[in-house]
Amino acid sequence: MKLEVCCADLQSVQAAVEGGAYRIELCQALEIDGLTPSEVMMELAIDMKIPVQVLIRPREGNFVYNEDEVQSMLKDIRLAKRLGANGVVIGALRPNGSIDEETVHRLVDEAEGLSITFHRAFDVCAKPLEALERIISLGCHRLLTSGQAPTAEQGIPLLKQLVKQAAGRIIIMPGAGVNPENAHYIISETGANEIHGSLRRGGHTDQELVKAIVDRL
Repeated sequence: MKLEVCCADLQSVQAAVEGGAYRIELCQALEIDGLTPSEVMMELAIDMKIPVQVLIRPREGNFVYNEDEVQSMLKDIRLAKRLGANGVVIGALRPNGSIDEETVHRLVDEAEGLSITFHRAFDVCAKPLEALERIISLGCHRLLTSGQAPTAEQGIPLLKQLVKQAAGRIIIMPGAGVNPENAHYIISETGANEIHGSLRRGGHTDQELVKAIVDRL
């Protein structure tokens, strides 16, 4: 079982490392659900010797992107790759809520050689079971999702369906509202083998919360 911790500052990255996290998702501005971190932040986090998945999200709001925004995301993927990131976290939708296959294909091509996570844009997409097949066919390695619910615990029914449908073709990683009290329950009920949380206390990731989950997985 693997724990990925979402970190929006370097203090949180250090806490995740010391707590025993397997991997981090690096972002900034977590209060608006995360944006692409700065180059300096990427570089310093990668130097901490933990696998780093860099969030590629140019702005807050919906996940329907214009060409300028796509170009910005492609540039950020190139930067993350050059700095030695383990992977990137991407996602894009069409106005009708379906997966924007053209944009995701371009992002995946740019990220060749990296571990690719499709982010929680999935949680506002239409027809999630069809969307999962599109995400798999586009070459993503992992899907971060709450099961289209406010929290992963509430999303267990869909998460369980997704794990079954994926059948090992992609990693389904539950996230949202994960804590030491429910992490093992979410994993055992869904059949997932990775889980994701920010595990914050006082505005930063808390080492003890991370360790509490790691010890129970």
